Amino acid sequence: MKSTKTYWNSLAQENNALWEVIEGSDGNLTQLTIAEDPETGDYTRLTKFKSGYSTEVFGAKVHDYPEEIFVVSGRIYDEAFDMWLEPGYYASRPPREVHGPFVADGDVVILEISFPSQSITNNENS
Repeated sequence: MKSTKTYWNSLAQENNALWEVIEGSDGNLTQLTIAEDPETGDYTRLTKFKSGYSTEVFGAKVHDYPEEIFVVSGRIYDEAFDMWLEPGYYASRPPREVHGPFVADGDVVILEISFPSQSITNNENS
């Protein structure tokens, strides 16, 4: 079962220490897992991009499982789709959909809900 937590402000300054730097980003990307299911691997996470940061070093991304993203704040460019995403933009990505690299225009916060339990690799091996 996915973890739960009573109302709290994950973006409040007093919670800054909870954010983890994403390896290889030189501190330009941080993430905060806000809910997860240890049995299935499904999780909900926030990712922060510092203004001007490009994820070119990581290249385009693809997952074997579906994920949903919602732009909470800031503006970010998705090279795979050749489009700018602004607050309110939402995507429900099917497994293996290519996205990124990304470039942040201003500081950006993305909400990501991922479903590794629905991995097509797992289903292909069943």
